[in-house]
Amino acid sequence: MAIAGSSEDVDVLIVGAGLSGIGAAAHLTMKHPGKSYRILEQRADMGGTWDLFRYPGIRSDSDMHTLGYRFKPWLHEKTIADGPAIWDYVHETSDEYGVTPNINFRHRVLRASWSSEEARWTVTARREEDGSEVDFKSKFLFMCAGYYNYDQGYRPDFPGEENFKGKVVHPQHWPEDLDYSGKKVVVIGSGATAVTIVPVMAETAEKVTMLQRSPTWMISRPAIDPFSKFVRKILPEKTAYALTRWRNIWMQRIGYWRARNKSEKFSEMLLKEAREAMPDYKNFDVDFKPYYTPWEQRLCLVPDADMFEAVNSGRAEIVTDHIDHWTETGIKLKSGEELEADIIVTATGLNLVLLGQTELTVDGEPVNMGEKVNYKGVMFNDIPNMASVFGYVNASWTLKTDIVCDYVCRLLAEMDRKGAAIANPHLDDADMPRLPFVDDFSSGYFARSFDKLPKNGDRHPWRVLQNYAAEKKILTKEPVDDGVLVFSGPHKASASANAEETILEAAE
Repeated sequence: MAIAGSSEDVDVLIVGAGLSGIGAAAHLTMKHPGKSYRILEQRADMGGTWDLFRYPGIRSDSDMHTLGYRFKPWLHEKTIADGPAIWDYVHETSDEYGVTPNINFRHRVLRASWSSEEARWTVTARREEDGSEVDFKSKFLFMCAGYYNYDQGYRPDFPGEENFKGKVVHPQHWPEDLDYSGKKVVVIGSGATAVTIVPVMAETAEKVTMLQRSPTWMISRPAIDPFSKFVRKILPEKTAYALTRWRNIWMQRIGYWRARNKSEKFSEMLLKEAREAMPDYKNFDVDFKPYYTPWEQRLCLVPDADMFEAVNSGRAEIVTDHIDHWTETGIKLKSGEELEADIIVTATGLNLVLLGQTELTVDGEPVNMGEKVNYKGVMFNDIPNMASVFGYVNASWTLKTDIVCDYVCRLLAEMDRKGAAIANPHLDDADMPRLPFVDDFSSGYFARSFDKLPKNGDRHPWRVLQNYAAEKKILTKEPVDDGVLVFSGPHKASASANAEETILEAAE
């Protein structure tokens, strides 16, 4: 492999130009305008999820007042936004804060190596246009690469699928020219992607069947938020956005608390809403009553009850059963029923990955992230000068982006104040229990990746709380210098460097 040489040495290197990466760059621009940064993005455009997914009806599964940035009001009428509108929002933010010229597109990050002697990361990326490799050096590494494998969605093997004569599509790789008008379609899956695709395809397909092994909790909400619409009429845009955002954050939090602490009543409420939307549905408990309690997996948001209406109209149906095997013309179920299909959509989920599958080494030693422990939900034990955005499973995923960026900017300021080149969250208790990355969450993409994910400890600051209010206080108010984060200079062997480090430590 040809080595294209080294690029510039920057203060902060950001990996990923999706919602998180563009947000991180905007925060740096606002709070550290004197620091240099660069973004490495493997795709040809920014947007992340909202540039990758092109399936019918692609939209947010959270309201845009909490999925959007704190500093950039969402001005569209629809609160549950479609993918192209979110893509535009990311681009607008990038242009507004001067981020776009600092992005290296089609640069896939392969490796990141930390040197304590240099107090630098060396990040190796492959240029997708010619396959050459180029090195970037940075004082701080900010991982904003998302949480799933962009190249390959989760795709289980189905018996006999090689016999099927029709078209097979995974939502992560949707063909632009797929014509499903007048066709019989089977969508395998019952998560947010399936619930999004089914009502849209049902508008023109002959028939769409959502085939599920078990039901998912669904909740219907208006695509246009009445509260937001009202306050925008009487208040300035920024004030209306901030007020709606605050309200929706607390509504999410209260809803989650009720789901986990009053699960029977919360379940009854969701089932009651669904029954009222589908009063004549004959197989309701089988097709709409999940075996698990709400928020053990993410709720499926149904804007304006579109999924319920598609089923009520007869354009779509739900079948709860297990696949026996695929046939030439469709899918044979364990019950003996056969579903005819011209197109089968495998909405079977994502492959969760961490740090964009970047290979990490610290001072020449490979890092196994499955053995690392989270520090404040931002950094990892004994990995210096690196932060990562990994959002919430019980609220808008990117709510965490803003507060992680707040913390990183505070950390950089603290390092500057101290004259420190290194900030390392050191774990000095080797026997601390290693708990799951996320407690009480049964979604398949987490279950399949348990061994690869970092762990939680049993005490602060080594726990991810999945609680926005608590983490906001920790990341934006608590002192950065907490006695756990170790600040130092470059670890050089020379006597002069050791003397400088001694002076630095004494000054602290």
